[in-house]
This record gives sequence, C-alpha cells and structure tokens, in this order.
Amino acid sequence: MSKKNRVEHPIYSFLSTEVEGFDALAELALDMRWSWSHATDQVWNQLDPELWQLTQNPWVVLQTVSRGQIERVLADPVFRKIVDDLVQTRRQAIETPAWFQQHYSQVPLSCVAYFSMEFMLSEALPIYP
Repeated sequence: MSKKNRVEHPIYSFLSTEVEGFDALAELALDMRWSWSHATDQVWNQLDPELWQLTQNPWVVLQTVSRGQIERVLADPVFRKIVDDLVQTRRQAIETPAWFQQHYSQVPLSCVAYFSMEFMLSEALPIYP
C-alpha cells in the first residue's frame, strides 16, 4: 500500500498518532462514506462497542478510545488486515473514474458535487440552524 503524507491538523496533537496503524484508522474515520456504507462498522465496534452503539460516529470513537485500546486492537493481525483492506478499497474507489468521467472523458469538467439534506447524513452529524 502506498505511503500517504499525514494531514497536518491541530487535532492530531491530541490523538495517538504515533501508534502504528493510527493513520489508517483516521483515514477511515474521516471518510464521510461511513454515513451510508457500513463496511467499517466492525472496526469502530471493536474499538469501543458501547461508545459505537451510543454515537455511531467513527471520529468520536477514535478520539475517545484510549491509546492502550488502540494499540491492543491494532496489534491483532486479523483486525489490522481488515483495516488495511478497507483503506485499500477506499483508495481504489477514489481513484477509479466515476460514471461521468467514463462517459464524458473529453469534457473539461473534472467533478460535480450534489448535496442533499435527505441523503448521506446520519444522526451522528449534528445540523444546526
């Protein structure tokens, strides 16, 4: 798997970033596809089942779980393979041309974003008026 540069963000100073494998967990937690795809649910449930049931929010779980628990879970080769496979699948999905790029490759438009309040949100994403 290719090595990615760590995103510089102040929040990282409070997290266990020096733990081997933490970056992969952070990449999965910050991927908003978790709001509709439940492929990573088992990861967050294994880190902290009670907190996962309460929040259904991977970023909250990752920020809250202890460093010791992160190290214990990441030391399990089966868990680590699951995380690595999920990260690889995520990266492949991002790099794969979408329908528009496949069908209209000559158009200079490189991306389109559609935002709808009815889709891709969950109760874990607070919305304030």
